[in-house]
Amino acid sequence: MSHVQTERENETLVEAALRVLNTADPFEKARQGDSVASKWLQGTITRPYNPSQDLPVPDRPARLTNVKLVSPSLMPKLGKAGSLQSRQAIVHSLVHTESWAIDLSWDIIARFGKKEAMPREFFTDFVKVAQDEGRHFSLLAARLKELGSSYGALPAHDGLWGSAIATSKDLLARLAIEHCVHEARGLDVLPTTISRFRNGGDDDTADLLERVVYPEEITHCAAGVKWFKYLCLRSRNPSLYQDILALEESEAGRSETQMDKESEEVIHKFHAIVRTHFRGPLKPPFNEKARKAAGFGPQWYDPLAVKGPASQF
Repeated sequence: MSHVQTERENETLVEAALRVLNTADPFEKARQGDSVASKWLQGTITRPYNPSQDLPVPDRPARLTNVKLVSPSLMPKLGKAGSLQSRQAIVHSLVHTESWAIDLSWDIIARFGKKEAMPREFFTDFVKVAQDEGRHFSLLAARLKELGSSYGALPAHDGLWGSAIATSKDLLARLAIEHCVHEARGLDVLPTTISRFRNGGDDDTADLLERVVYPEEITHCAAGVKWFKYLCLRSRNPSLYQDILALEESEAGRSETQMDKESEEVIHKFHAIVRTHFRGPLKPPFNEKARKAAGFGPQWYDPLAVKGPASQF
């Protein structure tokens, strides 16, 4: 047995997450991430981290240089999927977003899991998110190839990682911005994107988005909301909320008035963080049904929204 094999067998989840983050090729990153996720979920990787070990997390994950990066304001219009060129551009944009979503999921595990003494379920939830994002990347990249293009053939922007850098010191902010605001925005736009592909005669892409990506993205937003609430309530009573099960059990024994008060405090905290870390108001229309399915009701986002068109959902 090689030294590398022995190290891999003994590695913690955080060590494995860092290995994924330090893999530049996005296809290999997705493959490695899937393998790590399976090992954690099957119990082959048993320890989330080594309590006596502080491992550096890269400010920016390893990435290939074949994708031309431009400012978000300089990105060409994607179109409405009426032409092959537009369909390629939209799918390329989705592939790029998923490539960053892989990194974001492993980064939150490596950067914050040990630092914030998060319970085991936190690691499991974001391992599942990471595995989903890797699958989305691989499926969409394969679809892009079927459409006659490839990842890196078109320009892209790195706005998602800009938000990650801005929230790299604060788990509450990371959860609020990346895993609530941005994830929910994806839920807002996906139904329109799906409709455009159907109207353009591309049912294969529409089916992939509707049957695989869309329902799984709801669970990703739900993870952000869940752990934002957990952190807020744990900060109020650290001894009570050592794990998510304690939080759920304690809810059964508290009055509705007390729970309403706590929920109000959590949502006010969310508003304050978003106003600090997110530029400008949130833009409707909102996919209220999908957001609600993620536990992200209008009281979370309506007060942050610009006046605009009513919900189309």
